[in-house]
Amino acid sequence: MVETAFRCNSYLIRDGREALIVDPGSRHTSQQLQQRVAQILPPEEITGLILCHQDPDVAASMVDWLQINPQIRIITSPRTHVLLPHYGITDYDYHDIAENPLLRLPSGAELEFIEAPFLHSPGAFATYDRGANVLFSGDIWAALDMDWRLIVRDMASHMVNMDLFHLDYMASNVAARGFIKRLGGKTIDAIMPQHGSIIDQNNVPAALDYLENLQCGTDLIYAELT
Repeated sequence: MVETAFRCNSYLIRDGREALIVDPGSRHTSQQLQQRVAQILPPEEITGLILCHQDPDVAASMVDWLQINPQIRIITSPRTHVLLPHYGITDYDYHDIAENPLLRLPSGAELEFIEAPFLHSPGAFATYDRGANVLFSGDIWAALDMDWRLIVRDMASHMVNMDLFHLDYMASNVAARGFIKRLGGKTIDAIMPQHGSIIDQNNVPAALDYLENLQCGTDLIYAELT
């Protein structure tokens, strides 16, 4: 475990021949993640990486995974895709989530990619597993906490930890409400952020309300203009 309040989460989606890592993380933690994956399946059987944005704590380890399996698909947005060559690799199979917002898995289940501009990156997006009703939210609903737990225990105190991230990193309430609108009343049984604890079904309504009413970024910096 990495001892930091900025602890990063990676998730594995396995469906038949497909094995996708959501937010594979930095090169600093790449070997550890490979070891964890190897407890489930050979790392060379990973078929895709879902990169919710380009930051190094999300995407830098793509270099290591492409060395393990050059056929891995990089699943991301156009605004993220144009920045990834700065990690040193340009030749990879690219799935454009703007042109192809649905990915059908071998079982027939579908992943839906929901764009979330300026939360916090222009090309940010979340991944919704339509079969499991799980939302992989990237930096949305991220929290900073040294006392990390897998699942949120107390939502009120967890919101304080979400504030530590959201107030500084997220662009504005307009961006937050726009994303809530794009969710369109989807059934969400769990929210899986890239930082902090998983938000379970009981706390999802409070999480949605938190984001919809969030004052952050330019709302705070330029409060006199709102």
